[in-house]
Amino acid sequence: MTELLLQREDGYAVLTLNRPDARNALSPQLLLDLCDAFRLLQDESDIYSVILTGAGTAFCAGLDLKAMAEDESGLGVYAIHAQHDITAAMTAFDRPIIVGVNGVAATGGFELALMGDILLASSGARFADTHCRVGLAPGWGLSQKLARIIGPSRAREAHFTGNVISAQQAEAWGLVSRVVAPEDLLDACRQVATDIASCVPETVKVYKKMVNEGLQTDLAAGLAMERSVMTDVNQRVSGDVIANRRSGVQQRGKNQ
Repeated sequence: MTELLLQREDGYAVLTLNRPDARNALSPQLLLDLCDAFRLLQDESDIYSVILTGAGTAFCAGLDLKAMAEDESGLGVYAIHAQHDITAAMTAFDRPIIVGVNGVAATGGFELALMGDILLASSGARFADTHCRVGLAPGWGLSQKLARIIGPSRAREAHFTGNVISAQQAEAWGLVSRVVAPEDLLDACRQVATDIASCVPETVKVYKKMVNEGLQTDLAAGLAMERSVMTDVNQRVSGDVIANRRSGVQQRGKNQ
């Protein structure tokens, strides 16, 4: 069975983790395939975003602990800093990544979801960080990202207890954009991808970079960076082009 499904659609791609019987746990092969897919799609100019989701009733249960237990090197079986470096592969992808969390996103799966730019969740989604229960330390950003998203106290409780965060709680805390019925999740992700594809592609790329770089610095430095980028980007757009796009924006506003 192919552990990762790649489907190209009009303006976007859908990546589906396809190990439903193992709750889409990241085997070494699946992790490698996922890295390779993002590297491949980075070179496809007609792909303006990627949807990442899971097959079955789980998004991703994290690293495959069974594979780790069966190998003497433990975590070393993943060689996560080489071709399996999913953080590098997803960070290098310069267009939006939409994550459709269709079920449990636990530990490494939680980290995988947070590598996305936009998170949508089904009503049955659940998030859990079980690093402290397994005895492993996170390495894909969970200890740094979660506190910045939901606040230090909430993040610490999640980290130190391993307790589950429901989809509804995740929405209330701003961890996900919104919660939808399970049967509507992929359609909701597709609509976001379609909306992104209708925007100016190069501006979307620039905007993603601005937001991500700004999150890594303080407000003053972020504002200075924004002003610098604005000066460079905006001077390359003519008045005629803006006028043509303006009518489209107005019409879209009326339709919405």
